Amino acid sequence: MLKDCPPPLPGIDPDDRENNTSGNAGLNEVMGARLHRRHILKGGLGALTAAAFGTVSLAACGGGDDDPAAPAPAPAPAAKVLGFPAVAKDLADQLVVPAGYAATVIYATGDSIDPVVGDYRNDGSDDTFSRRSGDHHDGMHWFGLAADGVSRDPAATDRALLCMNHENIAGTVQYMHPAGQTNIASGARPEAEAIKEIEAHGVSVIELGRTAGKLGVKKPSAFNRRITASTPMDLSGPLRGHALAKTRYSPAGVATRGTINNCASGYTPWGTYLTCEENWAGYFRRAAGDDALRTAKEVTAFRRVGLTQGASGNNRWTSVVPADPASTEFARWDASRSGASADGSDDFRNVANTFGWAVEIDPFDPLSAPRKRTALGRFAHEGAWPSLPVAGKPLAFYMGDDSRGEYVYKFVTAAAWNAADANGGLAAGNKYLDAGTLYAAKFNADGTGSWVKLDLTNAAVAGYAGYAFADLADVVANARIAADAAGATKMDRPEWTAVNPANGEVYITMTENPDRGNVGSSSNNNPNPPLDAANPRYWLDKKTQNSGAVVNQKGNINGHIVRLRETGDDAAATTFAWDIFLFGAQAVADAGLDDVNYQKNVNLSGLTASNDLSKPDGCWFSRATGILWIETDDNTFTDVTNCMLLAALPGTMGDGAAVTIDNLAGGSPDATVATTVSVTTKMGKKLADTQFRRFLTAPKGAEVTGLAESPDGKALFINIQHPGENTGNATLAAGTAFPAGPFESNWPGNGRGIAAAYGPGGAAARPRSATVMITKNDGGVIGL
Repeated sequence: MLKDCPPPLPGIDPDDRENNTSGNAGLNEVMGARLHRRHILKGGLGALTAAAFGTVSLAACGGGDDDPAAPAPAPAPAAKVLGFPAVAKDLADQLVVPAGYAATVIYATGDSIDPVVGDYRNDGSDDTFSRRSGDHHDGMHWFGLAADGVSRDPAATDRALLCMNHENIAGTVQYMHPAGQTNIASGARPEAEAIKEIEAHGVSVIELGRTAGKLGVKKPSAFNRRITASTPMDLSGPLRGHALAKTRYSPAGVATRGTINNCASGYTPWGTYLTCEENWAGYFRRAAGDDALRTAKEVTAFRRVGLTQGASGNNRWTSVVPADPASTEFARWDASRSGASADGSDDFRNVANTFGWAVEIDPFDPLSAPRKRTALGRFAHEGAWPSLPVAGKPLAFYMGDDSRGEYVYKFVTAAAWNAADANGGLAAGNKYLDAGTLYAAKFNADGTGSWVKLDLTNAAVAGYAGYAFADLADVVANARIAADAAGATKMDRPEWTAVNPANGEVYITMTENPDRGNVGSSSNNNPNPPLDAANPRYWLDKKTQNSGAVVNQKGNINGHIVRLRETGDDAAATTFAWDIFLFGAQAVADAGLDDVNYQKNVNLSGLTASNDLSKPDGCWFSRATGILWIETDDNTFTDVTNCMLLAALPGTMGDGAAVTIDNLAGGSPDATVATTVSVTTKMGKKLADTQFRRFLTAPKGAEVTGLAESPDGKALFINIQHPGENTGNATLAAGTAFPAGPFESNWPGNGRGIAAAYGPGGAAARPRSATVMITKNDGGVIGL
């Protein structure tokens, strides 16, 4: 997901930073035959195609014990078509759903979850966000609540606990204060403002129930809860008690405070919620000159996560002078070495090591402390989605690291699944999530892949020259470096993961990478990654800015979705087969581009005006219908449309064919050679418009994210995140005073596209992130 406040280099979104300096081989080198320019490959592409995919089936790709056979595709499900008319692309400040559907806002930024806390005034004067909805609604999950109002019932449709992430405040924090942030550039930040901002991050747990037959937030409820960036947390797994986790708050290294930048999510078969910390590194300050006070290993570790010396920290919380001199609420955001101790127990030099994890929350136990499950690795976590549970077999959790050139991970539990643990809560989490094996994905150019182990039994990790790992805690805390050492494949911003409930296949969104295939280096001066089979596209795109200026966009600017299937359909397998399920693209080329070549080399999935998209971010399967829902978080196609939600009826891994992409001029690693770079990959079967179409478009400035559903498929929940986020960049820059507006968006207060205007302000309202419930007017199942 986009977002965070100022990174070390001005104007660079943290997702857009390339912190991976490893020299890991691309797929071309893995295959043993580097893909050269057309004048080298022209005579051999046919042979390369046959060697890679050719006339053998995927089931016959294996060669020996070290190259196991990839699984054959599962039988195709019965043919289905989507049952709604495609929504057109839209640029208006409104929510649009198909005819026959209704959209209702049920929970927006600042909403009270406690009768003691007043309704949100939305004028910047509200406080007590510890009992209000946070901002930037993101990943979420429905947990059915039994009729007794106490226990879990996965089939329940009338009552539920909805768990939801609040990722960020960037771009919208100005609306939380009467006149924007005070002293954001220099001077001491006001304590009350900083507390509000800290509390607006984290997670909500809210109870849903029916009133007059309609689902809505129940207040009061003993389950309603906010977990914020100040909530006490336990550390669990390999890092617990380790030297890397010792801080002034927890000298024993067993606890920390808060969870932050919670992006995508997951759940467990035992009924708990997983919230995942993404761009956490940007929140911390590090003093100029701090490198000189640290070991070489520490400096390497800091640089690999993008926390460089001289960083001021998003929102400058460390500048607050607290009313209570003993408080460390704000000092804890300073990761500089300032104390005299050898172990860091008298300062917060190690505090950043306590962020970047998957965090387990038991929504049914509001008094329980969340647990950071460190065995799952530390990086820019998107989500942590489980494999299909099979009795007597280990579970796997699939995870993306959302930054350019980063990796796909999975964690395989040491314990085999036992259905008796289905309501085991955090105790079951101790059993399954504290011991197991962390892997990173290596995608081979022939459509197979392997999971490389990230622990000291892997000689490549144990003997890595770039960083001397001390133990397993060191490995998981520096999972990116371990994946560098193990030779994992650099991917184009791997984000959400989803598991098909029909066959266990795993879908992973690759949101974009403008650095891919470009000449030279990225914004962090790291070498741009070359094209390869899993990240095979480069092209030039023209975008018209709001000012009317036309700018060039290049690289993999619209993203794609990778699909993989584990060997033997075993979640614990160390090999897999893969293809590219979908390539993001516009339906037709921009003016000035060759439309024939665009259709051949960019719009490979044959997208039309009914389903073209850019930057797939979220992906999620409905268990009720089998629909794969795809959400976008885009800033490249926004001269044509706002972000969107699409529905797909996917086939199976391997249902397509090999395709050779002749990438357009400019992608060559050698800028003096005005030719194309050809890459052969495996692509999924093209979907007809009846199988893939647009379902929703968002208000201005918003991304579409978060997905949950009632078990009967009759209520779909999505989140509209940060509408109006560009106001500070555009409207205010033009000299318009704040807070009078106009704002980029006034949704949901303006009521456009929803059942009723939501909250105060009307047509001039400050915009708010919000959870939307979508229902069918005839009471039927969503999408079909």
